[in-house]
Amino acid sequence: DYHFIQALIQAVSSTHEQLTTIPANAVMKAGILAGLVCSLIMVACAAVPTGQISVSLAGSSWSLHAFQSMDDSQGTMAIDSPEKYSVTFNADGTAVFRLDCNRGRGEWESVPSPDGDGGSLRFGPVAITRALCPPPSMGEKLARDLGYVRSYRIADGKLYMALMADGGIYEWHPQ
Repeated sequence: DYHFIQALIQAVSSTHEQLTTIPANAVMKAGILAGLVCSLIMVACAAVPTGQISVSLAGSSWSLHAFQSMDDSQGTMAIDSPEKYSVTFNADGTAVFRLDCNRGRGEWESVPSPDGDGGSLRFGPVAITRALCPPPSMGEKLARDLGYVRSYRIADGKLYMALMADGGIYEWHPQ
């Protein structure tokens, strides 16, 4: 975390100013403390995730089969024509979407979880055509929700994309 690292640097700087009037054995102790602080900084930097493309998603294509609302009154909605809704994760970090009668393209970024079955997932701005698709269509809802996708999980050969704040889960099957 940037603020954590700044605070550590400030602490080391103030410690250095105080060392000018301290005996040599105390300076050695401060040197050990500075080494510990540097180690903590390295650990903190290593813990900050950097965006990367997940190996399990890159090069894969999926079709939408269901949307599970976290609102019990809505439940799970099966998709009548899964071939109308698809996503392809390109290895170059771009994603291509079919949203019923519309098409979309944008960037994607993922940080895999330690177990390798999921992780964080975010889409950058997605450029989408805006044709009026005949009802019923999930295209508009899906287009709106892409910006709220925060994580994914692959289980039983299916891709589950979860929306932030328990907004729902999209279930995708491989194409």
